[in-house]
Amino acid sequence: MRVAFAGTPPFAATALEAIVAAGHVVPLVLTQPDRPAGRGMRLNASAVAQVAERLGLPVLKPAGLRDAGVQRSIAQAQADVMVVAAYGLLLPPAVLELPLHGCINIHASLLPRWRGAAPIQRAILAGDEQTGLSIMQMEAGLDTGPVLLVEPLAIGPRDTTGTLTQALAQLGARSIVAALQALDSLRPTPQDGSRATHAPKVAKSEARVDWREPADAIERRVRAFNPAPGAETRFGSEIVKIWEATCGDMQGAPGEVVASDGKRLVVACGKGSLELLRVQRPGGKPLAGPEFARGTRIAPRAFFDAGRGPAD
Repeated sequence: MRVAFAGTPPFAATALEAIVAAGHVVPLVLTQPDRPAGRGMRLNASAVAQVAERLGLPVLKPAGLRDAGVQRSIAQAQADVMVVAAYGLLLPPAVLELPLHGCINIHASLLPRWRGAAPIQRAILAGDEQTGLSIMQMEAGLDTGPVLLVEPLAIGPRDTTGTLTQALAQLGARSIVAALQALDSLRPTPQDGSRATHAPKVAKSEARVDWREPADAIERRVRAFNPAPGAETRFGSEIVKIWEATCGDMQGAPGEVVASDGKRLVVACGKGSLELLRVQRPGGKPLAGPEFARGTRIAPRAFFDAGRGPAD
């Protein structure tokens, strides 16, 4: 089968490798333009572009898909189907109609729950016990198309966006290969729009800890924003990243350090407490909570900023 591909991050690159390994012909790969990254802000190709170039696949990096020349290039690929995974650009109706079997999307949630750009983070924030992978026939609406295949995945109590993304990338790679092999026999199931929830793109301000929230909500925030942008709070004049934490039942005023004894660092929340297991100062490396407390000289009754952290 001739399978065009559109995607950008490592999540998508895993699927592209699986499609090629399964023996499909990939006549065209679409990915976002190179972006500046790192301390030197050098232009870096996306993970999908790097995989495509390593495999010798034709790559196109348009800024958008409404250009007639871009659409002509997609049409010339003569794809039977286009697979889309975390591409980051909207596909206009004209592009959706170009492949013989249209476009199918690898979406990291159990649709119609968590339609949108950040389904993994939203599932963790909401305390969902399960997420999964949906292979969906694309249409003009945002993640509204009929579902072709679903694979559930449990969310563990220590899962982060990083660990779930890796697990779902592998699940997505297996699922899209299975879907392509059975494409003619899969029966599209319309989504129940009344059950839809939305997963908008994460704003950096959302990662700021509000110690007035219950401990379990803050702990989910820490996991949801690991590895990026990182849950943050303020201690004194410094913005501090919290990378790992666990809930407890110690009491105190929100943001108050209720234990700092060389063995643990515990902060009171609106309900319960949070033991900080891995913390990072600006410019430093992540440290165990007690090590961070010693270096920063945090004593009991000290306070982390109780509100939404650094000012907007």
